[in-house]
Amino acid sequence: MTAALPRTIRAVDTDQLLRLEEEAARWGFSQRLPADWLREHAQVAASHYLFPVMEHWLSHRPEVSPQWRCELLLTVRTGEEVSSLLDVRPASFQELAETLDATAKTDIAVRMKRALSLWEWTERGR
Repeated sequence: MTAALPRTIRAVDTDQLLRLEEEAARWGFSQRLPADWLREHAQVAASHYLFPVMEHWLSHRPEVSPQWRCELLLTVRTGEEVSSLLDVRPASFQELAETLDATAKTDIAVRMKRALSLWEWTERGR
């Protein structure tokens, strides 16, 4: 049994995000971005944000269950913020430092809702 799904937002730098994306690829998680794409498009010096929204179980793959499906607010090289999803192992999320205060989390949550999806951003030809 894992800890309850946390109702918090965690900030990650680009290197941390790359490690989480690579971990998701190694485990074969369905919600992730290709690491090469992320290296090309993520703003290197930016903070990105993860917010767990659901616990995801795969009955046919108990060795990788559960996963926490997180909303991802990603800052791309143009400075725009786009939304995506990332499946994260609970232990990996819990290892991320809690660095944001309540005001910052509220602001980020609003920005997550307003952000273009990665698909919409890509379709605009970025």
